Amino acid sequence: MNQQLLAKTFVELADNLVADFDLMDFLRLLTDRCVGMLGAGAAGVLLADREGELRVMAASDEQVRLLELFQLQNDEGPCLECFRTGAPVTVPDLRTEADRWPRFVARAQHSGFAAVQALPMRLRDEVVGALNLFRTHPGPFDPVGTPIAQALADVATISLLQQRSTHRSTVLNEQLQTALNSRVLIEQAKGKLAERQGIDMEQAFTALRGYARAHNRRLSDLARAFIDGTEPLTGLSA
Repeated sequence: MNQQLLAKTFVELADNLVADFDLMDFLRLLTDRCVGMLGAGAAGVLLADREGELRVMAASDEQVRLLELFQLQNDEGPCLECFRTGAPVTVPDLRTEADRWPRFVARAQHSGFAAVQALPMRLRDEVVGALNLFRTHPGPFDPVGTPIAQALADVATISLLQQRSTHRSTVLNEQLQTALNSRVLIEQAKGKLAERQGIDMEQAFTALRGYARAHNRRLSDLARAFIDGTEPLTGLSA
């Protein structure tokens, strides 16, 4: 494991504790680093909205985003169980759980995943979501990597809950609702760019995020400008 990248990741996540950060980009950073550092084939984040319903908020690629959506739509799977119990759910071989989650296992295997680990995003008794790691091959999860992944999930959770001590009833709900609205804008912008340039959704997201970072823009603001056509966004390409 790249120790320098690990240290940098914790610094980046901690920096968001005080900065006016873009939550969508923050969560995508979390999933990307889990894939890059922990050997996961893909990663996703589910967060609860103001009604307590889980939403897909970030995914390292389009394949796992669709799998997470499928899991929610069919109300079965390890990530849902992790959120509801507040405990980690580790499945080294999905084939052994075909009776437990028949639709999810079939879809996961069709998507190329053979193992999954769902880690709660919780602080004490409050569970706000789950960080989910997927692997393409069956086998035990790294005993060193698991506590690191949980530590990353914990830092992200603290970031989400940082202001609740003074605005307990509203801050997180407002933040999550804003993030959900941003997610819709980003998905629309991805679709528009993908159609315009004949590329896939993952390439479209990479192009949008790269442009936002290069021009020091919030990803959600850029997506809105691209959809509305209020800015030319010269040089926006895959």
